[in-house]
Amino acid sequence: MSDPLLDDLNPQQLKAVTAGDGQILVLAGPGSGKTRVLTRRLVYLLDRKGVPAYDIIAVTFTNKAAREMEERVVTLMHGGTDGLWLGTFHAMCARLLRREAKALNLSPNFVIFDSDDQEALVKRAIRELNIDEKMHRPAGVHASISNAKNELYAPADMPVTSYRDEVVKRVYIRYQELLLANNAVDFDDLLFYATQLLRDNPSIRESYARRFRYVLVDEFQDTNLAQYELLKQLSSVHKNIFVVGDEDQSIYRWRGADYRNVLRFEKDFPDCQKILLEQNYRSTQTVLDAARGVIDENRNRTPKHLFTTRGEGSKIITYTAPDDIDEADFVVKEIQKKVNSNTAAPGDFAVMYRTNAQSRVIEEAFMRSAIPYQLIGAQRFYGRREVKDMIAFLRLVQNPDDEISLLRVLGVPPRGIGDKTIANIQAAAFKKDISAGEVLLDLGQKSDASPFWALIGRSAAIVADFGSLLEDWIALRDQVSLVTLFDRIIQDTGFEAYINDGTDEGADRWENVQELRRLAFDYQEKGITPFLESLALVSDQDTIRDAELNGTGRPARGTVTLLTLHAAKGLEFKQVFIIGLDEGLLPHSRSRDDPEEMAEERRLFYVGITRAKDQLYLLRAERRNSFGNWEYSEPSRFLDAIDPALVKHHGRASRSPREAQARDMIWDSYNPSPSRRVTLEPAPAAEQKYKETMRVRSENWGEGIVIESKMDTDGEEIVSVQFESVGIKRLIASLAKLEILK
Repeated sequence: MSDPLLDDLNPQQLKAVTAGDGQILVLAGPGSGKTRVLTRRLVYLLDRKGVPAYDIIAVTFTNKAAREMEERVVTLMHGGTDGLWLGTFHAMCARLLRREAKALNLSPNFVIFDSDDQEALVKRAIRELNIDEKMHRPAGVHASISNAKNELYAPADMPVTSYRDEVVKRVYIRYQELLLANNAVDFDDLLFYATQLLRDNPSIRESYARRFRYVLVDEFQDTNLAQYELLKQLSSVHKNIFVVGDEDQSIYRWRGADYRNVLRFEKDFPDCQKILLEQNYRSTQTVLDAARGVIDENRNRTPKHLFTTRGEGSKIITYTAPDDIDEADFVVKEIQKKVNSNTAAPGDFAVMYRTNAQSRVIEEAFMRSAIPYQLIGAQRFYGRREVKDMIAFLRLVQNPDDEISLLRVLGVPPRGIGDKTIANIQAAAFKKDISAGEVLLDLGQKSDASPFWALIGRSAAIVADFGSLLEDWIALRDQVSLVTLFDRIIQDTGFEAYINDGTDEGADRWENVQELRRLAFDYQEKGITPFLESLALVSDQDTIRDAELNGTGRPARGTVTLLTLHAAKGLEFKQVFIIGLDEGLLPHSRSRDDPEEMAEERRLFYVGITRAKDQLYLLRAERRNSFGNWEYSEPSRFLDAIDPALVKHHGRASRSPREAQARDMIWDSYNPSPSRRVTLEPAPAAEQKYKETMRVRSENWGEGIVIESKMDTDGEEIVSVQFESVGIKRLIASLAKLEILK
């Protein structure tokens, strides 16, 4: 008798799905059926072992992955999963914290600040502490605070080993004070507070650890230390934890992800069962062999021998372009050739790159060719101004103490409330030790009888009117549906007329608001708090719309996909172009002196390679135009890791920067096109002009510090400069025209 749950699994997948109790570590290579195994394991526990859904928690990294898993489970079970905790780490932690808020002195109706709000609050803390923003940029300080939380350091416990650490610690302390004043948490707080809650409250920890007999984890290689500790706490009683991941695909170190958690798991659970999934269902053997050649150079990993039954497949095509314009042209012409011959559709292709800035030249080439394309991650739906405005209105109704949202919408649409009035509101709130929202509500209730009327000044009446609206919306919050409240805010503020000015752009903005309203329909019964929480916890991968991916994890056939290597995680395409395989781009210049960063760059390239099903193209350019200057580069070291027998090279062989420069002298004398012209000094300097730690200035990038200078074999000085504005640039000294500063 056939068994639809188990029959189509290969031997290793079957071993993982039907494994007994205890600690199970499944290391799943790319395209090896990771999601299938995790889903079937969940159904196996529910259906075959009779485990109540109430006893299981399954955590993923994206809402999209959680929805997909739930849909598959429901289909296989032919029924619901009531009581099952299934969702992202952050969603599960938010649920836990709202239930147990009292133990942490949190209000259960706390709001979750998004990344823009978090950075705005850090900026405010920096200004209040009179710290120089140019020396300590808010984004960098916030990243350091985030890392501290991921390492489970409270503000007072953060280690200080440098002056910058001291500054970050001061900002961290004030930042947390401001979050509490706004009755808000950030993404990292959700993990930090949940771990702290279970660690410091034995009775609460015991309660949840006893309840969850089985803990299942997706994308385990992307967990940080806080998430790892949280999982250990939740599995501390029954010790049944099933994790699926691949340390070779850990590419989010900059977000705190730590592939070493795989090693920690094996150390903390020495009796764990380790199962390798090595059969790939996506790529040809040529693609897999190339990927293996790259990733085998990394240490601290479990070797995997990826294999497929799809056959050897086509050789990898490499191409060295004279410049980035030719690199882009090659991509477009290759796609055009295959589309015109009906051997492929535009949707079969993806063009991947290391940094967003690389997309500009590629986009221009596609526009010239009239080939339709889509740019993944260009602007998040939830990051659009009109969407953020409406979310801020709703957040303020849910939590009037949310000053970030209050300041965002106080002048939306414009009401004549200027900076001076806002300062007066904040001063009045500070004087009475209450929030700015409470000041507005008092004015809304009492008008000129409010003690704050005189403190606000001439704009008090306008502020009182807004306070009255806010009071009305709060009163409606628990009486009407979420969509009715949504419509009431739009009506009371005149928001439609404000954003829809009759232009196509205005119509698009209004359509975005209507799309948000449609999303609100799904939360009619659940209410405003779950709705706002779901919006706050949307991840990068969730912003790739189902329409773009055609509901299948693949784009629609009508468009070529342009995306970064980070955004490509979890996707697959028949034909993949990876451009920019130059030293300084891939691997990125930041990784040069950091072995861990270099290993991460190698993993990122590995992820890109393994997105390809049938054909892989690897491209580089000898020079790239940056702010009017040509920058020359060497081929990426990663190309050397690929067996030449797997490769078919197109175009000229790679040149050294000096050889490319000499070619340009001749080429430009016959082709004086402004877009390609390069001005060369008559002769390179015979001796080294720039020294390490020397401060220099560039016309294009401003001031920077020389971090390395050396002579190449042609007697040309190559200088690497850390610019404050754009990071590290590697330049030919005779062309760069750098001014040495005293």
